[in-house]
Amino acid sequence: MFCALQKIAASQQRLFCIYTDSMSALEALRHADKRMHPVAEDILCYMRELQTQGFNILFCWVPSHVGIVGNEQADSAAKAASNVWQSPVPCNDLKMFATRHIHSLWQELWDLEFRNKLHLIKPHINMWSIIPTRVTDVKLTRLRIGHTRFTHKHLLFGESAPECRTCRTNFTVAHILTECPTFNSQRVTYFNSSSHNMKELLGELPHPHLFDFLKAIGFYHSI
Repeated sequence: MFCALQKIAASQQRLFCIYTDSMSALEALRHADKRMHPVAEDILCYMRELQTQGFNILFCWVPSHVGIVGNEQADSAAKAASNVWQSPVPCNDLKMFATRHIHSLWQELWDLEFRNKLHLIKPHINMWSIIPTRVTDVKLTRLRIGHTRFTHKHLLFGESAPECRTCRTNFTVAHILTECPTFNSQRVTYFNSSSHNMKELLGELPHPHLFDFLKAIGFYHSI
């Protein structure tokens, strides 16, 4: 578009129509604000400058060139124009690219942690939903990473790990929430099932009756 305006500026004609298949570019020019993309801002400023010189310029959206005669010629011309006019890459674009690349690398590393307790609950690295109450947020985080006062305080005091008398195994968050048959009746009461998995209980949207269940079995204040 900027190249087209440069061509227009050198013309003796005053009435022009610029055709483009980029609806997003037209929307960016249509809704000008402080967050406007720098390239769109340059195009808009240049167009206004030409308008003060008596130019009447219209923008018109057309469908992409697919299935239309001259497709290759139009694409080649567009690529040639982009090679001629090299605009500086805006800082926000660089920041966005770097952020996406870092997140991609982070996700690749996280995908290798398939045995991690948190990975079973959260396989993707997107942000957690906001929990408005800090106490609830802290308790939920401890449950998700599998570290609670009840299951891990023995490490601080050099004691033996707490053992489930029913199952003859060490207590873990997973054992308490999903495995131990002692709490099956409470699971049915609060979860409507005794066979939920950790992701269903502690995932992006934790089970609405999670803490009611923990209070019922006496574990809530030991998290």
